[in-house]
Amino acid sequence: MNAMKLAVLMDDIAHINPKKDSSLAMMLEAKRRGWEIYTFDTTDLFVIKGVVCARTSKTNVIDNPDHWFEKQPTETIKLNKFDAILMRKDPPFNMDYIYATYLLEQAEKTGVLVVNKPQSLRDANEKLFALNFAHCMPTTLVSTNRAQIKSFIKAEKTVVVKPLDGMGGIDIFKLTEGDSNIDEVLDYLTHQGSRQIITQEFLTDIVKGDKRILLIDGKPIDYALARLPAKGSFKGNLAAGAIGVGQPLSARDYYLCEQIGPTLKDKGLMFVGLDVIGDYITEINVTSPTCIRELDTQFDLNIAGVLFDVIEQQINTE
Repeated sequence: MNAMKLAVLMDDIAHINPKKDSSLAMMLEAKRRGWEIYTFDTTDLFVIKGVVCARTSKTNVIDNPDHWFEKQPTETIKLNKFDAILMRKDPPFNMDYIYATYLLEQAEKTGVLVVNKPQSLRDANEKLFALNFAHCMPTTLVSTNRAQIKSFIKAEKTVVVKPLDGMGGIDIFKLTEGDSNIDEVLDYLTHQGSRQIITQEFLTDIVKGDKRILLIDGKPIDYALARLPAKGSFKGNLAAGAIGVGQPLSARDYYLCEQIGPTLKDKGLMFVGLDVIGDYITEINVTSPTCIRELDTQFDLNIAGVLFDVIEQQINTE
């Protein structure tokens, strides 16, 4: 029996942090299962005579923080030769990302399983997708209008404002009624009133952490990573200096997952990270959610194993 073939569309593996990288955790699991693994980036994709191909490198992964991969010379492979493709390209979610999803969709039409589903990656903006579950969200305004946003700030007293395409805690501001920099921040984020931004009531539960809950095929892993803001910060982003502390899911966490999970499954969003502060979801991360390795380490889990059980089951039933 031929080995299963996995392609991983990701940023350069040489530049990842192997101790924390969820894509590496997935590849290590694929290796344990005897899969052949190939890596490539969006710029390696091309279509010729209607066939989508990629310049890929067969990649051996090793669970060693000093030497975590070995790449073979690049070869061109038709995407329909793979059993599964993991779309693990980090944001920004820009037109280059969208073009890549169109090309992956062509591979999907030939029977390749793409995780997450390309169309759903386009549909599910990580800030706006949560609007489908408004009863699970904090009080929220999406607008370009400075006067409207200022009125919202006056009503809520303290808010968080952020762009719709941000990541890693960049360009997130906490604003309180009476702050002297409100006009300046809003002009900057809205590009002088021409771009939609999201404004949400400030959740004081952030002191207990911004929880990352991972869902696989609509079902939650039983532990979350609470990302506690660094001293003097309100940002629960590991990239912004937060510290990750694992904890079991609460009854409310399970409730939120029950509200959202079935939609994720229906849309082919197989690996998703919910961001939860207190009782509310703030984002639904679908592009390349992280935190596998931290949770695996703290609770002796194998989250990528759960994911690959689902991947193999889907491939075998198609």
